[in-house]
Amino acid sequence: MKKLESLEDLLVEELQDIYSAEKQLTKALPKMAKAARSPELRTAFEDHLRETEGHVDRLERAFEILGEKAKAKTCKGMEGLIKEGKEVIEEDAEPPVHDAGLIAAAQKVEHYEIGSYGTMATFAKLLGHSEVESLLKETLDEEKAADEKLTRIAMRDINVKAARGDERAAGNDMMGRSRKVAGGRGGR
Repeated sequence: MKKLESLEDLLVEELQDIYSAEKQLTKALPKMAKAARSPELRTAFEDHLRETEGHVDRLERAFEILGEKAKAKTCKGMEGLIKEGKEVIEEDAEPPVHDAGLIAAAQKVEHYEIGSYGTMATFAKLLGHSEVESLLKETLDEEKAADEKLTRIAMRDINVKAARGDERAAGNDMMGRSRKVAGGRGGR
């Protein structure tokens, strides 16, 4: 393992990490799209796959600008998040509950990426790499938009249906009070 002697070294290492993460996602997103029961959610995953392929291209340009070879350093964080997503895919659940779980898994990924791209953009700015900063901010904006889109889908449709299903399964309270739904997955 190479010793990190500067913020520049750390930026390159972080780029290698997120490069691995994005490549892992290009393999995971088609599986999530296939598992989605909601056509709108399936389309959101398919659209984000195309964006993710663009993120890989931008990262390759950032490496080139920095005079570095585009290489991946295995992103263990993304490996774990994808493993969690795979577990959701394999769950036996009612369709809206299943999709709410997929959204929750996808939003964990988006939040990881938002943190990574925001940090790297800050490093690039401090180091005077304005072109790299711009590339990273462009991806950061797309990751934030993907997260917001998932929240809209969840709150407008999927979580609402999942909550109604949970309430029907739990039965009605004799006093007519609505039951609180546990989890709140996939949106705020």
